[in-house]
Amino acid sequence: MDETRLVVAAAEARAAALADGDGARLADLLHEDFRWTSHLGETYRRSDYIRRNTEGHTVWRLQRLVDPDVVVVGDTAVLRAEVEDVVLSHRGEPETFCMPVTQVWVRATGTWRCLAGHAGPRR
Repeated sequence: MDETRLVVAAAEARAAALADGDGARLADLLHEDFRWTSHLGETYRRSDYIRRNTEGHTVWRLQRLVDPDVVVVGDTAVLRAEVEDVVLSHRGEPETFCMPVTQVWVRATGTWRCLAGHAGPRR
């Protein structure tokens, strides 16, 4: 499998971990120095991101990457895609959001891990 496909597979595994609320699996896919900027402009370090996305603040049902485009340079990759996010509203009803996302992935000891990302603006 070429590196581009490996990066997309890692990004899809990250999305599945979100949807499953699996903090341990999500942690395995995020670099220790991970940073995220949300579509609201909020920034999170790795531990806060995992907690907020797996312990009930945001309850995920699905994240789907649409037409991912990946550029790999050495041990760094940038993935750009549209995402379709399905999360539960505060009323417990599914809501769907679409937005662009950019993720930076780094390869260490043969494994791709997400170092940073940005989502938004929401459409």
